[in-house]
Amino acid sequence: MSEILEAEALPGREASLPALAADEPQTRRSENVRQFVIFHVEREMFAVPLSEVQEIIRMPEMVRVPLSPPALEGLANLRGSVLPVIRLRRVFSLGDIEHDDATRVVVLDQGRPVGLVVDRVANVVTVEEDRIEAAQSIGASIDTDLLTGMIKGNDGASMVMILDAGKVVAREFALQAGSRDRLGELTKGSALEHGETEQADDESQLVSFDVAGQEYALPIERVQEIVQVPERITDVPNTPSHVLGVMTLRNRLLPLVSLRELFGLPPKALDEANKIVVVSLDTTGGGQAVGVVMDSVKEVLRVGRSVIDPMPALLARSGHLNEIEAICRLQGGRRLVSILSAERMFNGSDLRAVTAGALEEDEETMAERDLRQRLGESDEEEQVVVFRLMNEEYGVPIESVQEIVRVPDELTKVPKTPDFIEGVVNLRGVVLPVVDQRRRFGLPTMERSDRQRIMVYTIRGVRTGFIVDSVSEVMRLPGSAIGPAPALSEEQRRLIRRVANIERQNRMILLLDIDQLLDVRELAAMTAA
Repeated sequence: MSEILEAEALPGREASLPALAADEPQTRRSENVRQFVIFHVEREMFAVPLSEVQEIIRMPEMVRVPLSPPALEGLANLRGSVLPVIRLRRVFSLGDIEHDDATRVVVLDQGRPVGLVVDRVANVVTVEEDRIEAAQSIGASIDTDLLTGMIKGNDGASMVMILDAGKVVAREFALQAGSRDRLGELTKGSALEHGETEQADDESQLVSFDVAGQEYALPIERVQEIVQVPERITDVPNTPSHVLGVMTLRNRLLPLVSLRELFGLPPKALDEANKIVVVSLDTTGGGQAVGVVMDSVKEVLRVGRSVIDPMPALLARSGHLNEIEAICRLQGGRRLVSILSAERMFNGSDLRAVTAGALEEDEETMAERDLRQRLGESDEEEQVVVFRLMNEEYGVPIESVQEIVRVPDELTKVPKTPDFIEGVVNLRGVVLPVVDQRRRFGLPTMERSDRQRIMVYTIRGVRTGFIVDSVSEVMRLPGSAIGPAPALSEEQRRLIRRVANIERQNRMILLLDIDQLLDVRELAAMTAA
């Protein structure tokens, strides 16, 4: 099932947004509607179907991949999975800008997850089919081959372009484009904008969700993100019944709380509809956070403050109603949404105790795992030599490395050889051709330093040295940490077929296929050198 993630409350909304999601009487709404996530790239507004959106996250740390298309921002670790991330500004030749607090990555389902970097996310809208026009009618500077249509604003002038994410992936990464199995719809016909909205400076944005048939909400500034329930939740002993345990998110332990248990509602088995709302426990959106398990996430509400009433003091004293700080009245009072207070719901010290207990459990688990490894019960391992180029780590099988030597002060240049051949060196009486690995990967060159090394391999009978920035370590990689690398370009697929994703250390190591470092013509040039 697809899921909404955070949509920021953005100052200075584009004037077209109110026109796009203009108020309509509920009786006029057709069942033939579609939902879209709206975002900005430069001054343009785009939409992608909500059903294709898995989640929306803040800008993660990236691993840059050599020999990949220019639009690839890099690879990110998405809860143990390798996520290719595309910068839309490069796709549309709009020029790069520095990422800021508004930058988001929209994670889409394209057979496998693919991320799109956007300048900022606006909101989620419900649109009737008759407001969608074909892409051919769009007069814009954007390549219409990458669009499926546009959403017309009620003002007759504003529009939002509907992006065909599959075509973006197929054009930029022909090898990456796969099946486009759609996820299910998150909601059916829910409205983002409501008749009760007022001016933008007198609005509140709320993330609404369902628990036991009752609609609740949290202020959007409290919601860091919304993620799926993990396959495994680590139990923590001696905790209250509403604490489900902890999970790992962005390499941090996140306590998980069941809102059903917290409110004393009947228990319900978790399924794919359940979502975890990551709630910040301070007003800045950072610091300590807690994951709250909801039955389902409904929508992002933009409502006028005049329809939000404080919780009556008499009711607030009883039971779990103390956790509710206000009531939002929608549809003339027929739809009531309870707005929760993060401060009243959770005790920060209790949650810190849960995390501390989980760390103790994790240390015990690590000790047991180390014991199993000493007894030979670990999964298959691979031993690799890890080296660096720029800020990225690469690994090669240790059996492929014949030796590692310092770079001499001078290398003998060989005329009429490819530019990536730095020269030759006399290595104990044997002439060794040397390749600048940075230049071979199309990376910026660097001045010689004492940290640089030459790694010597034998590639299909030809002994060759490769200059790398530094050699960091020899390490054992468990087989469970190694998976196929996304196929982003033909040459990259040939050279970097696998990637080691070490989530606990927040490291991603690109594993090279030594036999593919040089092609037939390049090997001939090595032999001639």
